[in-house]
Order: sequence, then C-alpha cells, then structure tokens
Amino acid sequence: MGVQAQFDLSGKTAVVTGGAGVLGGALASGLADAGAQIAVCDIAAGNAKTKAESISQASGVKAGGYLMDAFDKASIESCCDQVYNDFGQVDILVNAVGGNMKGATTSETQSFFDLPEDALRKVMELNFLSGVFLPSQVFGRRIKDNPNGASIINISSMNALVPLTRIPGYSAAKAAVNNFTQWLAVHLAQEYDPRLRVNAIAPGFFLTEQNRFLLTDEKTGELTPRGKTIVDHTPMGGFGEPEDLIGATVWLASDACRFVTGIVVPVDGGFSAFSGV
Repeated sequence: MGVQAQFDLSGKTAVVTGGAGVLGGALASGLADAGAQIAVCDIAAGNAKTKAESISQASGVKAGGYLMDAFDKASIESCCDQVYNDFGQVDILVNAVGGNMKGATTSETQSFFDLPEDALRKVMELNFLSGVFLPSQVFGRRIKDNPNGASIINISSMNALVPLTRIPGYSAAKAAVNNFTQWLAVHLAQEYDPRLRVNAIAPGFFLTEQNRFLLTDEKTGELTPRGKTIVDHTPMGGFGEPEDLIGATVWLASDACRFVTGIVVPVDGGFSAFSGV
C-alpha cells in the first residue's frame, strides 16, 4: 500500500461528537477531506445539520447531522441508532465534546475553597464521563464487531500532562481521559480485536469560547497576563488554529496508524518541550 493510500479514508464512516463546535467542526471537515463519510453529532442539532450540509457540499461525501446530548445516555444511544441506520457502520469515533466553565475556575474573587461543587461536577462529567466514556461505551458496543477494526480518538489536553493554575476540574478530567484512553486501548485489543485502536490528541492552547475569558481581555481583546505567559512559553509562538489538529487526527484514523494504540499525541507548538529557560 502506497503512502497516500494509507491516509485515504474513503469508504470509512467517522462520527464526530461535538462536531458543530470550533475544534470538532474542523476535525469533521478534515476527515471528510480525507474521504470519510461524516456523522456530525452535537447538542445543537440545527448547527450539526448545517455543518453536515457544508461538509457535503465542500467535500462531496455523505454527511449527516444528529442531535446528541452528552449528558443524557439515552440521547447518545438514540444518536448511535440513527447513525447506524443511515451509514450502516462506524469506523472512526472522535470524542470532541468538552470544555471548561467560569464557575469551575479560581480567580481573585473565587478561591479554591469556594469552588462550587455543581460546577466542578459538570466540568468533570462533560470532559470525561459524558464526553468520552459514555460515547465510547455506546458506539463501542457496535464498533467492536467491525470486521476490519476501527479507531477511537479522544480529545485530551496539555493540561492533563502539566496541570495549569486556576482550572483544577478541567485538568483532572483531561488526566482521566489520558488514563482511560490507555485502558480502553488495552481492553479492546485484548478482549475483542487487536485492530481496534484507541488514541488521544492533546491540544496545546487554542482560543475557544470556553477559555477566551481567561486568555484575552473581554473589553479590549488584548492578551491577559495569563495569555501572554502561554504565548511566551510556546516556542512556535501564538495559539494553535483548529486546522492544526487535522493532520494528527487523520493519521490516527487511518491505516498509516494501524500499529499505534494507547498513545496521547501533543499538538502544542512545543509548549510541553520548553522548560521556560
């Protein structure tokens, strides 16, 4: 098989949860450009359908948008049923649901000791239980029977490797994603099929609606001291663009990665390699 053929996803179907979001949407488009059919699953059903339509027009592949509320297992199961009814099989699952929230973040006005339990629970659940564990369980029940294996790709974070100040819940949840990625990789390969692969991508710093309040001044748009510190500690300079995650995602989804499982790939502009000195 030639190199280009190894990266070709034609004939495969990819499910992208959180697929109407900034990062998930970029990954859905990138997988479509590599030839995969796309199921965009998102809590905003209208946005999911709109994104699917734009993908189909741009890439010429079959694409559909589906409602999926990650906090409701029944909704995930219903979404899975609809996807299988429309596509017949799922070869790639990208778990891109996640994010932080202001209420679970320490600040000058909210100390660690005053962080509200409900906000922490929501962040932990969003990024791990609902965002990764349950979709892997629901879709994985069918994916495990694929005759040619499959690829599950979780979205972790550099915070999982080196926890940042102010966001204890988010960092802890992403650390759980890393651990679960390794656990599920071993479990599926040993118990069902060695061609079932599970890996994760750990993005560095990307401006999203969830973290913009931490990295930029809401009034001026200028970098906050925290945002400037991050840029100063990123050897490649600046924040990542959503499209910067596509290459790693296509690789993990493709046959070029057929002997790789249980790893976490940093896409961070060198942040994790720089000691600060």
